[in-house]
Amino acid sequence: MHAVNVLIIDDDDITLTLLEHIVDELVSGEILVFSSSIKANAFLLTEDAQRIDLVICDWQMPSVSGIKILETLRSKSLNCPFLMITAIPTKDLVISAKRLGVTDFIAKPFSSDDLTQKLSVLLDKISQA
Repeated sequence: MHAVNVLIIDDDDITLTLLEHIVDELVSGEILVFSSSIKANAFLLTEDAQRIDLVICDWQMPSVSGIKILETLRSKSLNCPFLMITAIPTKDLVISAKRLGVTDFIAKPFSSDDLTQKLSVLLDKISQA
């Protein structure tokens, strides 16, 4: 178990519940969950955001995109790993996200094993930092 605080952002409740369940199996820290990209983006502008060790975020959401959330995170000098979830991994998205410092991508639909594997790698990097 890794003692890390994870922020999960996805506008789809089923995906959000699945992500939270998988993350809960891997970490012993706090798990913050947002289905509203507007509220998640606002949270990243607060001092509380400093305690986040990992962000898992959907790319396509109404109001505020995952790219915008990544931009907000990096503008606050938060260098924690950022896992972008996308159903459409276009070249433009990948280039934009890489430029802003995305750590990794996972494509929808994903299996719990795929997600667990990606998260394990990211959690190991965090614990070694």
